[in-house]
Amino acid sequence: MTQAAAMTTGAATADAAIHLRDVSVHFGDITGLKEASFDIAPGEFVSVVGPSGCGKTTLLNLLTGLLPVQTGTVKVLGKPAREGNSDVAYMLARDCLLPWRTTLGNAMYGMEARGLLPGKEREKKAHHLLERVGLHGFADQYPKALSHGMRQRNALARTFCLDSPVLLMDEPFGALDAQTKLQLEDLLLDLWREHQKTVVFITHDLGEAVALSDRVMVMSARPGRIVADIKIDLPRPRSVRDLQKSHEFHEIYTEVWEVLEAGMKS
Repeated sequence: MTQAAAMTTGAATADAAIHLRDVSVHFGDITGLKEASFDIAPGEFVSVVGPSGCGKTTLLNLLTGLLPVQTGTVKVLGKPAREGNSDVAYMLARDCLLPWRTTLGNAMYGMEARGLLPGKEREKKAHHLLERVGLHGFADQYPKALSHGMRQRNALARTFCLDSPVLLMDEPFGALDAQTKLQLEDLLLDLWREHQKTVVFITHDLGEAVALSDRVMVMSARPGRIVADIKIDLPRPRSVRDLQKSHEFHEIYTEVWEVLEAGMKS
């Protein structure tokens, strides 16, 4: 491997925004996750890739507290992971917009559910995020009037409105066409730089993982193990579009693919 794709141990435990040690998850007789350990520093963008069923979403569910810890340690911002933690925002693959609420109403929904900000301030913040994601002028539209890409923009605005320091994303752009996907990837990088969140990003798209991330963790086939933690040594700020022409980007992509392919056979 090149220096750009060397193994890395991540943040020191004491400074980690996310900390896992020796975590295994069993579903009856099936081991879904085996002895996972890693640390993620505050403000780091880390992607997780691996074959279907290897435990990627299981990792996110542990961090949200939706899945109880069976063995090992899971901490978020120094505290045990727990359900309903306002320090964590979770963006799913589906937009999950409420059809009876407008674009503005959906952007504000998370803030309302958590009781964040007075009404006028809440609306002002939602309008700002809608403008940032390119939905200015669509505040009064309902989800049925939005394209798939616009709906994901709405969901992205809703997520960033929460202002949680930790953002978990489970294949949020997986169902989009290539052009819209590139647009939203660049938008996500802009918002990430602006808000300085710690991001754990699940994807099956290796190019997406390399382009967005500071590190890419590669998981093996079930039982899911972390078989590599690869530092992505590409300069920031980045343009996902421009990286498509970069030799260094394609070199790292190839190395990540080789590790993933080996893990699928293990």
